[in-house]
Order: sequence, then C-alpha cells, then structure tokens
Amino acid sequence: MYGRKVISRRAVSVALASLFLVRPAAAEEALVTYKSVSPDIAFEIAQAALKRCREDGLQVAVVVMDRFGAPLVLLRDRFAGLPSATTASSKAYTALSFRSTTAEFAKGIATQRLDAGLGRLPNVVAMAGGLPIEAGGGIVGAVGVSGAPGGDKDDACAAAGIEAVRDKLDF
Repeated sequence: MYGRKVISRRAVSVALASLFLVRPAAAEEALVTYKSVSPDIAFEIAQAALKRCREDGLQVAVVVMDRFGAPLVLLRDRFAGLPSATTASSKAYTALSFRSTTAEFAKGIATQRLDAGLGRLPNVVAMAGGLPIEAGGGIVGAVGVSGAPGGDKDDACAAAGIEAVRDKLDF
C-alpha cells in the first residue's frame, strides 16, 4: 500500500509539473504580437506623398492606414477633387486587403487572373495609387493616393511617401 501512495503522489507531481511546462506554450499561442505603422510615421508618409504630388503640380488626397485598415492620416490638398479622399482611402484599403499594389490588383482583374467580382466588393477599387507599406518582412500598413490624372502618378506619389521613411521602417 505504501508503494501505491508513493506512485500516486509521484504521478500527481509529474502531472502538475507538466502543466507548468505546457502553460507558457499555450499562453504564447493565445497571444499575438504584430507590428503596425505608427501615427507619426503615417503622417510623415502622407506629407511626403503630398509634397511629391505638389512638386509635380498635382492636387491629391493621401490616406495612410494601419495594418488593420484603420485610417491614421488623411491629407487632402485644397483643390483636390471631392471624391479623391474617399478613393484614396479605398486604394489604401485594397492594397492592404489584397497585400499588393492596386496597380497589380487592377491588372489581375483586367487579365482575368483574378475574379472581376473582387473589384466590386465594398471599399475595393481596381485602379493604381494604393501601395502596401512593408517592413520587417510583413505588411504594416498601406497608403492610397488619388486625384492625379492617371494612376501611375498617384502610384509615384505613394511610393515617394514610403521611400521618405524607408530607413525608419527597415528594422
């Protein structure tokens, strides 16, 4: 009988010890860490994109979103068209949602590589001017620019915004 109690106590001790060993792994799986563009960096991106467009004589709106699609910054030049802010937001949202530039997304729709129905989803646009913001091997946000005559010009301004903070994003 004495041997059984010792075995039982040992079994309980081993079982309890294993719970403590397993708990940190379970806790790590229950929590998620992420990186997202900060409001300060988002503001710098938006300012640099707007500046680039102004230098080219273009009046645009710029939206920068965090990695979850929440807008952090909206800058609209005084003569940018009324729909430009909404379109810039949709471009950033599309780039973030599909993890690609909106120019690539639009090309995928046009060549039927992607289902055309994707371009009709709410807040999704198939036109150039939206870029994901990448850092540390992942997407940390997105920028959308709208208002220039031609998506290639919107793209160039968005790229200039990201490039202006590239050294702060590379970690």
